[in-house]
Amino acid sequence: MLVAKGRLRSPLPPKVWFDRILTTGGLKLAPLTPDILADASFLPEPLHRDPADRIIIATARSLDLTIVTRDVLILDYAGLGHVRAIAC
Repeated sequence: MLVAKGRLRSPLPPKVWFDRILTTGGLKLAPLTPDILADASFLPEPLHRDPADRIIIATARSLDLTIVTRDVLILDYAGLGHVRAIAC
């Protein structure tokens, strides 16, 4: 979205960049299951309403992952003990 809005410049189209990260970066996609999507609606409060953040948090909780972020709201939520997160 940042590239589409002109707020971030990239020499590569986002889809190409994403494909390269997945094939050469040693990363893999986490599944987006119906259970994770449902869990995103029933996370412990207090938590803001951003649906993408809620899906990220629900995915991390479901797969026992740590979120690496600079998002203060997610870091604050992690401080409450509801998910693991590392500031970057």
